[in-house]
Amino acid sequence: MSNIRTTELQLIKISDWVWEIPKSYRSDMRVPARIYASKEMLESTFRDRSLQQLINVTTLPGIQRAALVMPDAHEGYGFPIGGVAATEYPDGIISPGGIGYDINCGVRLLVSKLHFKEVTARLEKVAQRVFENVPSGVGKSGHHKLSVNELDEVLGEGVNWAVRKGYATAEDQKHIESSGCLSDADPRCVSLHAKERGKDQLGTMGAGNHFVEIDRIDEIFDEDVASKLGLFIGQCVFQVHTGSRGLGHQVATDALKVMMKVMPKYGVSLPDRELAGVPLSSKEGQDYFKGMCASANFAWTNRQLITLQVREAWKDVMGNDNGSLGVLYDVAHNIAKIETYKIDGKDKKLIVHRKGATRAFPPHHPDVPELYRETGQPVLIPGSMGTASYVLVGTEGAMKETFGSTCHGAGRAMSRKQARKEMQGKDILQELRQTGVSIQTKDIWSLPEEAPYAYKDVEKVVDVVHNAGIAKKVARLRPMAVIKG
Repeated sequence: MSNIRTTELQLIKISDWVWEIPKSYRSDMRVPARIYASKEMLESTFRDRSLQQLINVTTLPGIQRAALVMPDAHEGYGFPIGGVAATEYPDGIISPGGIGYDINCGVRLLVSKLHFKEVTARLEKVAQRVFENVPSGVGKSGHHKLSVNELDEVLGEGVNWAVRKGYATAEDQKHIESSGCLSDADPRCVSLHAKERGKDQLGTMGAGNHFVEIDRIDEIFDEDVASKLGLFIGQCVFQVHTGSRGLGHQVATDALKVMMKVMPKYGVSLPDRELAGVPLSSKEGQDYFKGMCASANFAWTNRQLITLQVREAWKDVMGNDNGSLGVLYDVAHNIAKIETYKIDGKDKKLIVHRKGATRAFPPHHPDVPELYRETGQPVLIPGSMGTASYVLVGTEGAMKETFGSTCHGAGRAMSRKQARKEMQGKDILQELRQTGVSIQTKDIWSLPEEAPYAYKDVEKVVDVVHNAGIAKKVARLRPMAVIKG
């Protein structure tokens, strides 16, 4: 499938930050396609298939209002990464391509009470200890090896299991999206193959763009909100970015195989086989949704066990007198949720697909944890290795325009293969160390895949969502140490 050329489209400018491809562009489009980007960034979206994929998403049965893509958009499987689509509940389509293979890949932010200057002398040692404590790499096993029955408890209970086992506190759970547990999860909808892949992987980071990062807050944009979130200039914080590992990947793989076979039974015909999906109300749709929820529970528990291991490393190096690491928030950015929005003036339940997109609920929304009702839900936007990351909060604008969604990161600017051609891993390592960023990794060869030049400018991405009013900037983080697979 060829890329769309700029000359082929007459984009409608909604604002300086929002552009629309009208439903009239192609006969099979059910709704318009909307792109969140600056004029400068818009051109880059034509370099790959992301706009073609977005237009294909508009053909999904039951899709509501518009198919959306965030400024960190790039080509994915079926949906573009950065894609958001809501279909009507319960008979609209659910598509694994709209969630991704790494179900509930997400970000957690841990906060210390220390200024980075109080950590600098022991920073390298903290990073080394985290690297030792958190297993990383492709297929890597963790310290927590579970039987299939024990894994079923994790899949069904999520972070409730970790609290019960003493791996999490009730306070941790208050700071996690959906309290770290989706009640629709059913371990019976996760294949034995998926369970075998996942039973030894709790508490592991994986490879690729997953990481643990030690950061300092270098800029506050909203003093009032930052203070309410407990953030201050110079604060030492940790980011954890990973997902459901091999288990989630297998759940997606299993579902796609089934859906591709049964779509004709439900009269579903789509322009791209990667969009494979079935009505949520169907048996196959329910099986996938329940398996996806179980995978999400696994991912939240995975990040919780990594938190435990990071806390142990922090305590080992910094001692008992410097306090523990608290959870600010934990957000999913590859997931489907059943949520309610105004459609044509009426409340309507929808199946909201977010693939490389983050929920951004506003102040006073009932699904925002009580301690953040005044500020709005924290939104965590990691940059690329060596560049800034951001804390934002959700807005009413997101509820009205983007099904309560915003971007999830910087977004790739080039493929991993292309990135490896640009520079050697040892050069990236040296470059980052020269800028004061410590790197702990087993795989120097793959470092170019995650280097800053392989990604879009996260500052510009965040400016788009801030200026468009679908999230509000609160604080900027700068990396001090990066731990990778």
